[in-house]
Amino acid sequence: MTTPSIPPAVTPPASPEAQPALHFWDAYWDLRVKECPCDVHFIQWLDANRITDSTIYHFGTGGHHVVGIECADPKRRNAVLGITAAPQEYETFVKLAIERPDVLRHYNAVFGDIYLLNERLLPAFDVVTLFHLCEFRGEKNDAYGALTDLDVANLLTDKTRPGGHILFYPGSFAFDRADHSAKDVIAQWERGRDVERAGTFETLLVYRKRS
Repeated sequence: MTTPSIPPAVTPPASPEAQPALHFWDAYWDLRVKECPCDVHFIQWLDANRITDSTIYHFGTGGHHVVGIECADPKRRNAVLGITAAPQEYETFVKLAIERPDVLRHYNAVFGDIYLLNERLLPAFDVVTLFHLCEFRGEKNDAYGALTDLDVANLLTDKTRPGGHILFYPGSFAFDRADHSAKDVIAQWERGRDVERAGTFETLLVYRKRS
């Protein structure tokens, strides 16, 4: 009689308690133009440059979702993919989608950690906003091997079409701080990617991807 083979032991998956939790933002940002005008200025920049029917990646939707709503306007027709790390802001997106399917046709938002971006899930973009670079990343992101701010900037630049634009917000509290500033990351990014500074618009810093 042949003795039946014994399958190898399977190691059970680690319990959820053993896994580091997602670093998320437990807060809600409504539209406060005097404190943070970057999203409003971005819409103005799109209009000033007659950018319509384009594909946009937007880092930091806010609970107001003004970029997505304004880009869905028939006079712009820009397709926007936004990300928020705040559950409360994502909840307002779900409410918006239910109440205004006309906006959903052009705007979608995801909840998650931008430092876990997977390039295989991203289309090519014409415009990328990185207004909140360096504001949120820390040791909690390190716990699950997240990307760095430079990694994110490089990845999204690689997903930007030649001639496309990448925009930053010098008014961010993280832009020019002493430690791990967005300004320093941008300097590194400039050296590693084929981009050129295109100028400024209101509170925004604008770059163009050459190739």
